[in-house]
Amino acid sequence: MTNIAPEPVYLDFAASTPVDPAVIDVVVHYMGVAFGNAGSRTHRYGTEAARAVRHAREQIAAVVATDWDSVLFTSGATESNNLALRGLAEEAKKNGKRHVISTAIEHKSVLEPLERLQHAGFEITLLSPDTSGAISAESVRAALRSDTWLVSIMHANNETGVIQPIDDICDALTDHLAALHVDAAQTFGKLNKPLRNPRIDLISASGHKIYGPKGIGTLIVRNTERTIGLRPLMVGGGQERKLRPGTLPVSQCAGFGKAAELALLEESERRNKCLNFKSRLLDELSPLGITINGDPHKSLPNIINLSIANIDSEALMIALRDLVAISNGAACTSTSYEASHVLRAMRLPDEAASCATRWSWSHNTRDPDWIGIRRIITRLF
Repeated sequence: MTNIAPEPVYLDFAASTPVDPAVIDVVVHYMGVAFGNAGSRTHRYGTEAARAVRHAREQIAAVVATDWDSVLFTSGATESNNLALRGLAEEAKKNGKRHVISTAIEHKSVLEPLERLQHAGFEITLLSPDTSGAISAESVRAALRSDTWLVSIMHANNETGVIQPIDDICDALTDHLAALHVDAAQTFGKLNKPLRNPRIDLISASGHKIYGPKGIGTLIVRNTERTIGLRPLMVGGGQERKLRPGTLPVSQCAGFGKAAELALLEESERRNKCLNFKSRLLDELSPLGITINGDPHKSLPNIINLSIANIDSEALMIALRDLVAISNGAACTSTSYEASHVLRAMRLPDEAASCATRWSWSHNTRDPDWIGIRRIITRLF
C-alpha cells in the first residue's frame, strides 16, 4: 500500500480562505435553484433573487453597523479601492481640491490608482510608518490641507498584520471635510468595532477573506456630503445606485452575506482561537532566533511577518513546502522577487527584508509538524 504524505498545513489565509460549508450551501442554492436575475421585476424568480441581494446587504451592513443601502457590491476590494479613489476625483477637481493623503504601506490596489491621480495633476502625500509598522494619527493631522479631499488608510496591513489607529485618525479628521476611505480587506468581519466609527465614509472589503466566495466584494458608502460626488468607473446600467453597472452575481452576493453573518456571530470565538495559534507559533519558532517584522502587540491575531537571519525567504518557502504553505508578501505581487515596499517603508534592512515570510492562519487551522519545521530550518542555517 502506498503511503500518501499529508497535505501541507495552509498558512496563507491573508491571501485567501476556503469557503465555509454553510456559505457553499447558500451559493449552490442561488446558482441552481433560485437562479433569477435580481433586476427582473416581473416574476417570482427575479423577486426571490432581489430579496436575496437585499438580505445580503443587510448581513454585510450589520458588521459595520450601517444602513443596508450603503452596501455596493463589487468584484472585490481591489475594485472597491479603485472606485473609492478614482470615483471621487472628478468632483474634487471641480471643487479645486487636488490633495490626497495615504500611506507608503498600502496595498497596490490603492497605490497604483494614486499614481494615476498624480499623473492627472493631483498631489499625493504618502505617510511613512514607524518601525512598528504603524502610521500615527498625528502625522495624518499634520499632513491635512485646505485642499485635501481624501484620506485613504488601510485598517491592517496585509503583509505584517499591523493594525492602524483608525479611531485616532477619525478623531484627527473631526473638523475636516476630507472623505475617509478605509481598506478593510484584512479586518472586515474580524476587527469590526473600529469600522463602525461614523467618521469613516468608505469601506472596502472582499468576500474571499472571510470564508466567502472569490469575485465578490463591497464598497460601503455611507450617506454623507463627503461622498455625494462619487462617480462610476464603468457605465452601462443603473445597478448599484448607478455606480457599478452589470448584472449582479446573486449567488456570490448571497454567499458573501452569509459569510459576513457568520463572521459577526463568531467574531470573539474566532479571534481567541487565532490568538491561541499565534501563541503556539511564537513558542515553537522563537528558539530559532526569529525577528518579527512589525509590532506583534499591534498586529492581527492571525498574521505574523518574520525573518530568520541568513535564510532567504524563497529558500525557506521551498524547504518547508511539504509541511506548510506560507508566502513572502502580498499574493498580488507574489510573482515579483523585489523587496516588499511595506518592509522598505518600515526601514527594514534589505537583508532582513529578503528573509521575510508571512504566516497567516484561521480559527480552524491545525498545528503543523513543528518539530519537522524546526529540524528543516536548523539545516538551513
